[in-house]
Amino acid sequence: MSKPNILLITTDQQRYDTICAGGYDYMETPNLDRLAKEGCMFTNAYSPNPACIPARHNIVSGLPSKYHSFDDNYFDNSRQMPYDIPTFPELLSNHGYNTVAIGKMHFQPCRRHNGFNRMHIMEEIPEYIMDDDYAQYLRNQGLDYYSSMHGVRHLLYMLPQQSFIPTKHHGSTWVADKTIDVIKENNNKRPFMIWSSFIQPHPPFDVPNEWANIYNDKKLPEYYESITPISALAEENKHIADYPNDEYLERAKQLYYSSISFVDYNIGRILDYLEKTNQLDNTLIIFTSDHGEMLGDNGTFQKFLPYDGSCKIPFIARYKEGLKEGTIDNRFVDLNDLFPTFLDIAEIEYPANYKLPGESIFATNGIKDRDYQYVEHNKGNKRWVSLRNKQYKYNYYYGGGKEELFNLETDPKERINLLVNNNTDITEIKEYLRNKLIQYEKTWWEKGYIANDDFIKLDEYTPKIYRETNFPKHVKNLTDTDKSKLIGMNHEIKEAIKNEHIVDLKELDIATFKEFGRFTDTDIENLLSK
Repeated sequence: MSKPNILLITTDQQRYDTICAGGYDYMETPNLDRLAKEGCMFTNAYSPNPACIPARHNIVSGLPSKYHSFDDNYFDNSRQMPYDIPTFPELLSNHGYNTVAIGKMHFQPCRRHNGFNRMHIMEEIPEYIMDDDYAQYLRNQGLDYYSSMHGVRHLLYMLPQQSFIPTKHHGSTWVADKTIDVIKENNNKRPFMIWSSFIQPHPPFDVPNEWANIYNDKKLPEYYESITPISALAEENKHIADYPNDEYLERAKQLYYSSISFVDYNIGRILDYLEKTNQLDNTLIIFTSDHGEMLGDNGTFQKFLPYDGSCKIPFIARYKEGLKEGTIDNRFVDLNDLFPTFLDIAEIEYPANYKLPGESIFATNGIKDRDYQYVEHNKGNKRWVSLRNKQYKYNYYYGGGKEELFNLETDPKERINLLVNNNTDITEIKEYLRNKLIQYEKTWWEKGYIANDDFIKLDEYTPKIYRETNFPKHVKNLTDTDKSKLIGMNHEIKEAIKNEHIVDLKELDIATFKEFGRFTDTDIENLLSK
């Protein structure tokens, strides 16, 4: 074959500091370490929008939210990416590639193929069993009596729990199995482009039991609070976990890292098969994640924030013909660079009139300014934008016109907002980054947010206390016969925590879960009685 294969491996919600080869020796990631040793590790990689849906539409289209229409994870079903936007699977398919999507895509609607020849979909909360290939697989294995295929989201979302799906049928195992099957079926007939997308380590951190305790005796990064006040949006994110005590948080972190090690194991299975079939060196492999996870940094959790825990991600590329083994690249890269990288290696010209914000990682005399990194999220008074260089990061929140400036050399954990005390020593760098960010915003976001060459100021956003209330959606669309097979919510919760002895349901904020999570008095009584 004249053209190389392309394998994009993504995880969901994986922080940048979770690969041993990157200097984080508490991690057990031998296969990602191997990728780094045989390729290039990019140490300053970012999600251009740290939320699942917008990040993944950036990947597939090469364009930001302004064009594909998704700026956050919340949307109505009428919203779709315009069909005139070219996608990388469409272009690669048109040039002879066998393009296959495996795992979580989070496309809207979920079965929109976006140019892929085939899709083997595994979404977190599918609406219909027939839409989801993994759900159908579990049904065929006789495991459709569980409604929470990827862990219990509603009551135990970020709380310690373990998978009740056997390891050989777990979602992460399935993604690796399907990837190997597709490579085997392709049999070198034509170059392939496979996007293998794992749901883990996205919460719930539902690892199989045999993987659940590998970090129990390791010293993990410590929890810390911000020194200066954090943003209203960050305050909101504090409540998504709301652990009863620090022991819960420590255990949740152990399970988060265990999820990554379990994915790493399955990535190793894919690499071994490529090597066994002599395809490893003719394949561009890129490993990355859609965004990070705050995991207690500054007391916050989840993503959606401009801090590094949320938007800085791992990024490793291996390609024997184009990347020197064991190299480190400290330039800024982001998910927008994937699309042009794939076109570059396949020698395909971008056919549209859109201006791509990204550039191939192989470009030697590129025009993208890799001395700065722009990140955006949401709209209206929940919108924020961020720009950083190697030393400083400036964040602007449209709600209330709040600003943050961090010196990442002296304060890498972003605990001290230098603008709190009106420090005149940093006025120059603040104004420089602010003005530069305004130009980025004028280019890459909708009109109406910049007036007279300055950010507009909207009403301040009021943080809300909320809980994850995502019950399995497909249950309401099951037949009465299929519903009768389900073991029930209470039994699933009991099964998920049976080996997590730290979890005492009576310690949880049951009243709030009842209010936001549609639990009845009878549900709560039955649950606590167990």
